[in-house]
Amino acid sequence: MRAIFVMIKCEMGRAYEVAREMADTIEELSEMHSVSGQYDLLGKFYLGTDQDIGLFVVECVQSVPGVKDTYTLQTFNAFSANRE
Repeated sequence: MRAIFVMIKCEMGRAYEVAREMADTIEELSEMHSVSGQYDLLGKFYLGTDQDIGLFVVECVQSVPGVKDTYTLQTFNAFSANRE
């Protein structure tokens, strides 16, 4: 599995509706956050190594009603504190 982050710009007044729709219908969604700035939402998705990132974003994320624009970040490594 690999994580991607997708920043999502929504039509005015539809960010929470878009977030709820994605949470209910996209099984790859791990977390969805409302954010400030140029984009309205930040989603963390886990994809299989054989899944095409571009196809996933186009078919699963951009196709949700109310989505205007997306910006995708592909991750390489995850780091966390070393706690014993």
